[in-house]
Amino acid sequence: MKILLTADPILPVPPSGYGGIERIVDGLATEFSRLGHTVGLVAKSGSACAVAQKFVWPGQDVQSTRHTLRNAFALRYAVKRFKPDVVHSFSRLAYLLPVLPRGVAKVMSYQRHVGGKQISVARRLAKKSLHFTGCSEFICAQGRKSGGRWRAIPNFVDLTRYTFSPSVPPDAPLVFLSRIEAIKGPDLAIAIAKRAGRRLLLAGNRAEQGPEAEFFTRKIAPHLGQNGIDWVGEVNDSVKNTLLSNAAALLVPIQWDEPFGIVFVEAMATGTPIITCARGAAPEIIEPGKTGFFIQAVEDGAAAVNRLPQLKRQACREVVEQQFSAGVVAEQYLGLYDDLLRNDAHG
Repeated sequence: MKILLTADPILPVPPSGYGGIERIVDGLATEFSRLGHTVGLVAKSGSACAVAQKFVWPGQDVQSTRHTLRNAFALRYAVKRFKPDVVHSFSRLAYLLPVLPRGVAKVMSYQRHVGGKQISVARRLAKKSLHFTGCSEFICAQGRKSGGRWRAIPNFVDLTRYTFSPSVPPDAPLVFLSRIEAIKGPDLAIAIAKRAGRRLLLAGNRAEQGPEAEFFTRKIAPHLGQNGIDWVGEVNDSVKNTLLSNAAALLVPIQWDEPFGIVFVEAMATGTPIITCARGAAPEIIEPGKTGFFIQAVEDGAAAVNRLPQLKRQACREVVEQQFSAGVVAEQYLGLYDDLLRNDAHG
């Protein structure tokens, strides 16, 4: 099968640092190629992803109408040159516009909150040749309100990047790993750790100005360096792996509806269970009493910390192997491609 993948012209594929979607695209390209498929890629200049053929977006500004038009025509050119069986877009829906009426099978994948008239318009233009996916059933439920066919296919991690720790010391720290902003709940994580009498390491980038910078100054900074609460700043993959594999739990009490939450899967890949809130896609990833606990407030958060010895770290790793590994997810996408090619695209 010939598969043309696309990623937004924001970060290269793979990214040099943070870049969740770009890692997903790179992982799929690698897995598809390993399985014998021919893969093409349309992405930002400088992308090092190993594929059969690469195309570069001419427009770098995803907010610019002029750049959007240039990229739409660039994708049309790539389709003409590469002649794919399937075009799988992890970039902007608008870039697909020139190829929507064509019979080539198309998949549009969403990793964020979704909805709107543009989905309805795209569905009508593409007819049976377009299928939508969301990184969770939570996202698909949003998208279905605008019409079209939707299938939930989760994000995944490269298991070779994460060291499984079958056990950690009784005094292992709790870890908060995410952006230091209100919707991620770092202030609640601090309160829970203090209530439970446990160390807490906060890792992640923070805003230097605006409301989130003020949030850090008021809610986070006064606690740092006291009562075992420390901030380690933004971390690379190596440090992330070390933090997670040595943690008693990942404590990220989200205060918004998370579209997926890749950090939950990253933690579980090291054997580390999750303490969070049952919002967004979190219930699709975490099984209470097996791979973590859901909480609502500081009191039950502290109680969950005290219940961590009930959980088996091996169970966390096994869930990732069975549901959120590159091989498992790649097969789900290939199954979708087969369905499109067999039943829809040319039917």
